[in-house]
Amino acid sequence: MKLFFSALVLLVGLSTVSFAQKGVLKFKEESHKFGKVPQGTPVTNEFVFTNTGTDPVVISNVTVSCGCTTPVWSKEPVAPGKTGTVKATFNAAAAGPFNKPVTVFSNTEGGSITLYLNGEVVPKQAAKPSSK
Repeated sequence: MKLFFSALVLLVGLSTVSFAQKGVLKFKEESHKFGKVPQGTPVTNEFVFTNTGTDPVVISNVTVSCGCTTPVWSKEPVAPGKTGTVKATFNAAAAGPFNKPVTVFSNTEGGSITLYLNGEVVPKQAAKPSSK
């Protein structure tokens, strides 16, 4: 009976460990501050991540809060120990502060992580009159 119980505990323990092994996204930064951005000038940041888990990571989708931000991401599976990217370009058309979420969906345990782009779009300087 003790042998059966010990074998059962061992089997449950090994099953738990095998299910817990997943890919893990570790981003170098989860928020990027652009500071002041001239109006009408698109700005881009590349968020770099490393898969610190034991299984390949697959990014299934990246969503943004509005059409003013465009994402591009690594489409191939990222093996353990390797890096991938999520690049986001903000249009900077409207003046004022911005804080744009970029949500990354993947096969990791949490399923998603939200990155942020923020800064302030400042109006372009009025054209100086030419002196003749």
